[in-house]
Amino acid sequence: MSLHRITVLATFVATLAVTGFTGSASDAQAAERSCPFCAAPSLTLAEQLSQADAAALVMWADAKKAREVDGKRLPSETTYEIREVIRNGRGAVKKGQRVRLSRYRSGKKGDIFLLLGSRAARVEWGSPLPVTETSYQYIVQAPSPEAPAAKRLAYFMKFLEYPDRQIADDAYAEFANAPYKDISSVSKLIPREKVAKWVANAETPPTRMGLYGLLLGLSGTENDAALMARKIATPSEEFRLGIDGVMSGYLLLTGEKGLPLIEQLKLKNLYLVDARGKVLTDAKGRKKLVPFSETYAAMQALRFMWSYAEGRIAKERLRQSMRILLARPELADLVIADLARWKDWSIQDRLMAMYEDKAFNVPAIKRSIVRYMLVCSKDTPKSPKGKTAGPLPKHVQTSSKHLAVLRKRDPKVVMDAERFFFLK
Repeated sequence: MSLHRITVLATFVATLAVTGFTGSASDAQAAERSCPFCAAPSLTLAEQLSQADAAALVMWADAKKAREVDGKRLPSETTYEIREVIRNGRGAVKKGQRVRLSRYRSGKKGDIFLLLGSRAARVEWGSPLPVTETSYQYIVQAPSPEAPAAKRLAYFMKFLEYPDRQIADDAYAEFANAPYKDISSVSKLIPREKVAKWVANAETPPTRMGLYGLLLGLSGTENDAALMARKIATPSEEFRLGIDGVMSGYLLLTGEKGLPLIEQLKLKNLYLVDARGKVLTDAKGRKKLVPFSETYAAMQALRFMWSYAEGRIAKERLRQSMRILLARPELADLVIADLARWKDWSIQDRLMAMYEDKAFNVPAIKRSIVRYMLVCSKDTPKSPKGKTAGPLPKHVQTSSKHLAVLRKRDPKVVMDAERFFFLK
């Protein structure tokens, strides 16, 4: 693996850690817990409120910095007055009561905050959360985390891109925490025209683009598919956060008809092209490469369609798209792992040829090929008791022969692969 590939991949995966979707074998499990194209899940305001023993709307009253009084060192403190009680902490919180916290916070009369606390012997208050009258009403009127997902997301849908950033960010977080099946269940409530504008708008926060692409894919029209196609086709040398969600939304709308665009621009092309298909060059006449992140985003879209859009695109057609990338040494190990998970046993001879090819003489690729053969060799029909039933399928027999060849050629590579091999 080249230093460039290592650097690019490390940077890209680090960024993907923010979005919560890294393309590993646990992708499906992760996306079952949260939106596959959203920022990493965080504790939302409704969740924080539901977990608090005590909660109150308070107004800033006074604050004092650490000081000397009569030779004694007094700590910083801020005093708040309780205006409304949301959770009374088993009777420990009352309207009009004053709360003194041992930390300084500047403010003025009229500034309001949300205080959340846990109760043991007494209420232990957390850091005050600044709120407005609007955001406070948004918080207290929000459905609880125990409410049905459809009811919750219908409420928060109305506040995506709300002018109050605190509200908009929290509404987005609710979707980021929601599994795809819950998001798809409210597809009829999606404000399609608004979402289309957000996808088209260059000022939309990049962290939200993946979600909005997904929402448009669940609710859009042919015109929206054309909009997404233009966005996907726009040549960019930069990392475009959320473009994987846009590609997935596009494929949700177009199905198999949308694959040629993705294949040509992101899987086959090595270089960026303009709308007429002309290769773009920099000031020195050098061809501009398609960024690794764009190709990886296309891979993510294929994975998404495989796992969450059952029947929208035939499984074999998705395998066909993924196989395109086998020719790319910088991506081959990732592709081989995907095709093993997808039980594409048609590439065994090709992989054995790659094992001997100098262009693919990379430890990560060799290990991936061995692991592929191991997975294939275990793909046997099982009886109700979990034992092998019937004759071994041809692909199992073939992979076993290939493993024997690899074990003779590179015993250490095979031994290391077997040592850390866990079949799920």
